[in-house]
Amino acid sequence: MTTYVYETIPARPGEKPRYHEIKQSMSDAPLTKHPETGEPIQRVVLGGFGLLSSGKSARRTSSSGRPGCGPSCGCH
Repeated sequence: MTTYVYETIPARPGEKPRYHEIKQSMSDAPLTKHPETGEPIQRVVLGGFGLLSSGKSARRTSSSGRPGCGPSCGCH
């Protein structure tokens, strides 16, 4: 079982969502209503992990000469 984070969908403008952790199987469809209260909810997408690679493409060097530093990283 996986724990997913869900948030309530505010009924009024300015109302803050409440967050819930709900255990589900990965094959279950996302919930649309809280199982206990019946409130409308939506699954929150959280950060995951990126693609890790080994090989020449993983050892890029920027124009500054720093390994792994790209033009958009702000380290120039």
